[in-house]
Amino acid sequence: MSERSHHHRVPILPYLLVAPTVFFVALFTAWPTLLALYQSFFRQRLNIAKFREPTFIGLGNYVNLFTSPDFHTVLLNTAIYVLGTVPVSILLAFVLALLVNRNVPGVGGLRLAFFYPNILPMVSVATIWMFFFTPDYGLFNTTLQMVGYRGPQNWTANPNLALLAVMIVAMWKNAGYYMIFYLAGLQNLPTDVFEAAALDGASWWQQLWQIAFPLLRRTTLFISTIAFISAFQTVDHIFVLTQGGPSMASTTLLYWLWQVRFEYQDVGRSAALTVILIAVLLIFTVTNFALSERQEEGDAS
Repeated sequence: MSERSHHHRVPILPYLLVAPTVFFVALFTAWPTLLALYQSFFRQRLNIAKFREPTFIGLGNYVNLFTSPDFHTVLLNTAIYVLGTVPVSILLAFVLALLVNRNVPGVGGLRLAFFYPNILPMVSVATIWMFFFTPDYGLFNTTLQMVGYRGPQNWTANPNLALLAVMIVAMWKNAGYYMIFYLAGLQNLPTDVFEAAALDGASWWQQLWQIAFPLLRRTTLFISTIAFISAFQTVDHIFVLTQGGPSMASTTLLYWLWQVRFEYQDVGRSAALTVILIAVLLIFTVTNFALSERQEEGDAS
């Protein structure tokens, strides 16, 4: 009898080990998400006396958002920002990793130089780049004048250049961080495969495109996921460089969410924006991993 009870005893240690993680995920992820979902069904404006008390309006906040021209502008800016910064940052990170993945004198200092922007706070990075974007004596305009272009550009106040300026800052800061993952992946690749390919006459480009890059598929998946999420979350440099202007030309989804919640004090619409943001990130992450797993299963079969 004692042996049978001992055999069916449920181990407690695994549950104790995961309990802190479950607690913090529930407290700081699940609960805020459910609260935002609940608040998104109510109209509540803290800066207007008659709307301070929450009033149930169903999907009214979502309808107002999707019919708002400002929301369409913000979505377009966010799409341009994400589709511009994520691929370029990943490609630049891969190129940097290839440059520093060799045993040459001074490569350690080069790796540090590429990674150093990621150590700096985003506010500090934006402050540095604000000097580069200065109309009269900034680095960008000085360089343009050296190559024959006349007339300084006000990068952060020009509606056609403000979003590009914000994107440049993000790419400069993030590329070195993603480089570390590619560098680790390159150094863990099997060398015998490349030696065999070289003996068969494969060129450097063929080894890179047909061997190295496919073997780094999981690394690329991980980097693309964190880069996509980071592109939606980073707003510090927008505060410093453009404040979302001019005329919402550089306003992204998270920055507009902050404005709606803390400047306009619209609790309901900000909650609806939060739900939309979470849904976009969740859909991308799940789809990305599902397509990757399906492709790997296809390759294995």
